[in-house]
Amino acid sequence: MSNELIRLVDCCMVFDDELVLDKLNLAIDDSEFLTLLGSSGCGKTTTLRIIGGFLTPTSGKVYFDGAEITNLPPHKRQINTVFQKYALFPHLDVYENIAFGLRISKTPEAEIDHRVKEMLDIVSLRGFERRKTSLLSGGQQQRVAIARALVNQPKVLLLDEPLGALDLRLRKDMQNELKRIQQQMGITFIYVTHDQEEALAMSDTVVVMDKGHIQQIGTPEDIYNEPQNAFVADFIGESNIIDGCMHEDYVIEFLGCKFPCVDKGFAEKESVDVVIRPEDIDIVSPKEGRLSGVITSITFKGIYYDIIVDIKGYKFLIQTTDFHPMGTTIGIVIPPDDIHVMKKSNYSDQVGDYSCYSDEYEEINDPNFAEAESGEEETKDEF
Repeated sequence: MSNELIRLVDCCMVFDDELVLDKLNLAIDDSEFLTLLGSSGCGKTTTLRIIGGFLTPTSGKVYFDGAEITNLPPHKRQINTVFQKYALFPHLDVYENIAFGLRISKTPEAEIDHRVKEMLDIVSLRGFERRKTSLLSGGQQQRVAIARALVNQPKVLLLDEPLGALDLRLRKDMQNELKRIQQQMGITFIYVTHDQEEALAMSDTVVVMDKGHIQQIGTPEDIYNEPQNAFVADFIGESNIIDGCMHEDYVIEFLGCKFPCVDKGFAEKESVDVVIRPEDIDIVSPKEGRLSGVITSITFKGIYYDIIVDIKGYKFLIQTTDFHPMGTTIGIVIPPDDIHVMKKSNYSDQVGDYSCYSDEYEEINDPNFAEAESGEEETKDEF
């Protein structure tokens, strides 16, 4: 059973009269890999800095292992941080970069040597001890930064978008490395990212944030398969989000058709949001489908096709490995387990609308629209 290590209680943060965090409550367990996920400005980095002691919340409290640490400075916390800019010392080699903090704390030389070599093994850099950090690749520099943070044996490692500067292939490799290091060390990692795929691949727990509020906390599987509102459904992966009516338990209606589902507990004929992931829609002949429509767009994505299908004015996104020509009329089948029903929220009708997506592209491809836009820009330039 996991033990709680960190707790934030009613934490608010105000910058220049702007409320950045609004009564945030969050518990983090020992040895947990937890990711704060959200777009720029959602409050995730502010939350990380409060945990690290770099910011003091305007109100609220922070607890570490049962003791309040709200006003405790960073160097007195059992917490270290790895930033996106690694801030390595260019005049020191790999060994001395990792040993730096131990030398500051006057650790005996034999202990320094033992711990530095242990960290070199953990981050797979044995043999690079005397290499200048300026001669290392981005991924190797990041490993040095991680080793330097971990050599002081913190209970928690904070990582503020540390993979942002790496290319796609290296970023994926480092995702696996970070998860391996966290499991090997057995300490708490708190990770900040705006990359949904990264969060799902690495985390034990994902905290989805928007506008200073936590929208949902759960395992990657829960966050993806059981989003609590339209924001989470749209932000995590791709979704078709449709207005629906819950007639009774296990019966949902949308686009004029009733479907069996696995959801219950809603009021009779309650208006709801219906979430259907594009990979969960099966394409069949028009006669076999509960709904049918015309393919209006096809995009090849390598291992699958993104297909936009116009069904009664709503444009569904479907992901399939089978090719279907433009203009083809198809039917769709959606298994009950793949229909997720959510209560209406402040995010309803704001996100996940592929009708808007398609309309934007139709406008771009409309020569009259292009001419109007061009004329408007020229008018602006004149003034």
